[in-house]
Amino acid sequence: MVRKLDKEQLISKAVEAARKAYAPYSNFHVGAALITKSGKIYLGANIENSSYGLTICAERTAAFRAVLEGEKEFDAIAIVSDSEDFTPPCGACRQVLSELCGKDLSVIMNNKKGEIKEMTLEELLPFSFDKENLE
Repeated sequence: MVRKLDKEQLISKAVEAARKAYAPYSNFHVGAALITKSGKIYLGANIENSSYGLTICAERTAAFRAVLEGEKEFDAIAIVSDSEDFTPPCGACRQVLSELCGKDLSVIMNNKKGEIKEMTLEELLPFSFDKENLE
């Protein structure tokens, strides 16, 4: 699990990312901050489109940015939204994070009340589809 100081820093970065979300249709702003094993942080925000299927979530934005930069080892992702409840990754994001970041990725969720919930991706997606399923 991620140290408290690292959690707070990661949550702060996710809040910063959420401010940059483009959500004119849902008005639901989500930010994500993905930290690599080496300590580099990649931000992501949800970006909506009037053709809803073309919308992308904050978690995938962060993960794709990191992979594009050559990153392959990840420690944790923090996810925040403007909801009173925790905002876990959607199913598509869970699957992408599982493949790109690994099942042991720590998922840190922070709600508007300031509460923190931390789980592993394996706990959120116990039966992920992976390359072994293709063989």
